Amino acid sequence: MSYFAYRNETLHVEGVPLDRVAASFGTPCYIYSRAALEDTYRAYEHALAGRDHLICYAVKANSNVAVLNLLARLGSGFDIVSGGELARVLAAGGDPGKIVFSGVGKTESEMRSALAARILCFNVESSSELARLNRVAGEVGATASISMRVNPDVDAQTHPYIATGLKENKFGIPFDDALQLYRDAARMPNVRVAGIGCHIGSQLTSTAPFITAVQKLLGMVDRLAAEGIGIEHVDMGGGLGIRYRDESPPPVAEYIRALTRPLGDRRLKIMFEPGRSLVGNTGILLSRVEYLKHSGDRNFAVIDAAMNDLIRPALYNAWHEVKPVAYRRTPVRRYEVVGPVCETADFLAHERDLNVVEGDLVAIMSAGAYGMTMSSNYNARPRACEILVDGARVHVARRRERIDDLYAHEARLPDAARTRRA
Repeated sequence: MSYFAYRNETLHVEGVPLDRVAASFGTPCYIYSRAALEDTYRAYEHALAGRDHLICYAVKANSNVAVLNLLARLGSGFDIVSGGELARVLAAGGDPGKIVFSGVGKTESEMRSALAARILCFNVESSSELARLNRVAGEVGATASISMRVNPDVDAQTHPYIATGLKENKFGIPFDDALQLYRDAARMPNVRVAGIGCHIGSQLTSTAPFITAVQKLLGMVDRLAAEGIGIEHVDMGGGLGIRYRDESPPPVAEYIRALTRPLGDRRLKIMFEPGRSLVGNTGILLSRVEYLKHSGDRNFAVIDAAMNDLIRPALYNAWHEVKPVAYRRTPVRRYEVVGPVCETADFLAHERDLNVVEGDLVAIMSAGAYGMTMSSNYNARPRACEILVDGARVHVARRRERIDDLYAHEARLPDAARTRRA
């Protein structure tokens, strides 16, 4: 099903024309399809039917409270990496008993907040973190359930900035060190060993690296069992890619079958931490063409969205499809699609064939993941609003920032602190 499609020569999201959204809420703005999000989540649930499982959505992909609330209503758990994400999930109605806390740099205050909330599990990523968690849990009179995030040293064959499972990456516990760390944890009074997991990278389009990683994890599970250390769950992480241009990631059902097949008859709960594959293709960034500029051999379509709104192209040289909202029968020209930020890296797309005029709307597709969550106020630009469309209904999921929001927490110097006279 296409959730973003042309009707009467105008691009729609579900039953709503995008020009109507722009007229009501302005641009740039992020727009998400509720139907797309629900259908994608249910694809995971259907693929895991009949197995003891938990889907823990990776909040970093899109942390809007409306998105989190919708997933919580569907029964989702959550994978968090900060105290702020914990607070967002709780504010959205998420079940703390379905939260796993990942990340290499958990602070003591974050640990205390997570223990107070009674989250499901901490995904431990170092020996120092394990020792700190044991101490903090003892200080607050709690027992922390833990799962070691093991680094299996598997090449995910993805962009180096989003590869996380090689031994030179900062993430996880080196595979050869994991067994001893489990032995240490089993002797600690304030932690309880619950699981094992890994996450090898993002935007993977082949199941082969996943399978290799899972097989290594299961080998460790068997070694632990032989030493009397029982494992209740295996967290297979996330990382399944989506189609941005011409990628061919496996369907969710095929991906789940491939990763669960090595389990054999082991009676283990399985967990997944999908992020991009849940929300990436459920959202777009809507923008307006401010100017068409012709310079030498290049044509520039200067739009009102910029790298501060969607940094993926500048950061990863990522490709996003750009679609005009209104279908025109005018001649097509090749454009660099750029924003107004004062950086040469401020581009949204290179060499795109578009038939647009100044004032037209364009939709930057597949922007539901790592869009708003990675946005900034660079060049003192207010961040975009976020809109959730449900059939023919439009909901404001986040209002547009105002100029005065940008300095609401700042202050001018008091008179006495002015620069002293020479």
